[in-house]
Amino acid sequence: MRGDHLGEFEQIVMLAVARLNDDAYGMKIRQEIESRTGRVVSLGAVYATLDRLADKGVLRVRHDDSAGRPRWFFTLTPAGVTALETAREIQTQMWAGLSLRRSKSRP
Repeated sequence: MRGDHLGEFEQIVMLAVARLNDDAYGMKIRQEIESRTGRVVSLGAVYATLDRLADKGVLRVRHDDSAGRPRWFFTLTPAGVTALETAREIQTQMWAGLSLRRSKSRP
């Protein structure tokens, strides 16, 4: 994979692509993110991230205008699957045995 580790939003976008399978295009990816995270995201941010991920080689892009409306569909590459698995493993290792305590805030 070109580039370093995946950022949080990159991971979220890639997970949305993985969940949507063959129906992963910009607006659907945005809707998937918003419905699962409750996080409002702009379509521009989604497309900028998709372009960056395609440049990194973790997403494959396919153009399709057979439905009368041109769309760009995205799928994970083998490098993308590896990158997500690595990100999950890193988080699992970092969380292992960790117990967070909230500190009392001062008035």
